[in-house]
Amino acid sequence: MTAFAELPLLIEPTELASRLNAPELILVDLTSSARYASGHIPGARFVDPKRTQLGQPPAPGLLPELAQLEQLFGELGHNPDAVYVVYDDEGGGWAGRFIWLLDVIGHSHYHYLDGGLHAWLAEELPLSTEQPAAANQPVYLQLNQAPTASREYLQSRLGAADLVIWDARSAAEYSGEKAFAQKAGHIPGAVNLDWTAGMDQARALRIRQDMPSLLNSLGITPDKEIFTHCQTHHRSGFTYLVAKALGFPRVKAYAGSWGEWGNHPDTPVER
Repeated sequence: MTAFAELPLLIEPTELASRLNAPELILVDLTSSARYASGHIPGARFVDPKRTQLGQPPAPGLLPELAQLEQLFGELGHNPDAVYVVYDDEGGGWAGRFIWLLDVIGHSHYHYLDGGLHAWLAEELPLSTEQPAAANQPVYLQLNQAPTASREYLQSRLGAADLVIWDARSAAEYSGEKAFAQKAGHIPGAVNLDWTAGMDQARALRIRQDMPSLLNSLGITPDKEIFTHCQTHHRSGFTYLVAKALGFPRVKAYAGSWGEWGNHPDTPVER
């Protein structure tokens, strides 16, 4: 039995610290190369967050090519028995996107270090500058489409009673005051809750403990199919993570996000 078997998706620094030597652990750092080099959680493997995205305009947030994903997970030493623990230093955006990638490749054994590096440092736990060698083993992946909403599917579901769209961008982007695409505004019917509003600043950026009631007040409830997006599915990595952590059964990331929707000629927009 894995050392992580009884733990929820969100784990605390002390729970990770006591399991750093577990053979099944693949610990993933999604901070920055400079931050990682200056000190990271012992045993962590660095993944440049840009590698989790396709990176091509107008929708850089789309899924990377299969070969790119196989290269990435081969470097990490991916295997069916692996338990991933992921963290970043921004409250969960990149870490949540990586958890979405794990869902896409059909791997369900994962945890998020709640609060990420900030929480680890707040507990005064040790850092390391040693960098594990890349595993560089061949990995062959099959992709699961269920965690992802395409533009076409999202557009076909607009107006459905059991649908809610969680827009994780800023209020100014949602209203159209700020535009980072040809069109300004939001997807019709979308609900806006800025990703940073879900982080507890007093608890080292852990996910707010009152998130269920906050989401319920906005109509983001577990009985609905939830599509979450931002501009490039980076900020909405956090909101995807929150929905998963709360056990919402039907959550999908709209990876194309506003980069795709706001630049497509046939998409409706509200302001």
